[in-house]
Amino acid sequence: MTTMKKSIHDNANGLDYTLVNDHYLPNLTAAASAEYPTGRWGRLHKTYLKEQHPVRYNQLLLSGELGGYLAKLDKQAEEQLALTVRQMQKAEGVTEDLKAADQLEWVRRMNSIRNRAEEIIKSELIFV
Repeated sequence: MTTMKKSIHDNANGLDYTLVNDHYLPNLTAAASAEYPTGRWGRLHKTYLKEQHPVRYNQLLLSGELGGYLAKLDKQAEEQLALTVRQMQKAEGVTEDLKAADQLEWVRRMNSIRNRAEEIIKSELIFV
């Protein structure tokens, strides 16, 4: 009976293999990912991808593109949220004058605008 080598190199594909039990398994590592700051929207989308689109999530993760993808989406969502809030404020007449005259009414309207704008972001960018 011949003994098998602990590791081998395949010149045809350039991979190294390690002996595990009686099978050779390739020595594979995930691509090193750069650290990207991911905010609220990026984390929400990451969770959505994990649960609803695991193949896409794994493709991004294994290629090392997940961090950059989530950071870009997070930035885009924040910019879209700010723009949507400004547009809704203007359309509904929520101004600094209202804030000076009736603070509670201003807070109520701004909370409503913010909540609606966040739902728009979720439906258009995050959960797609």
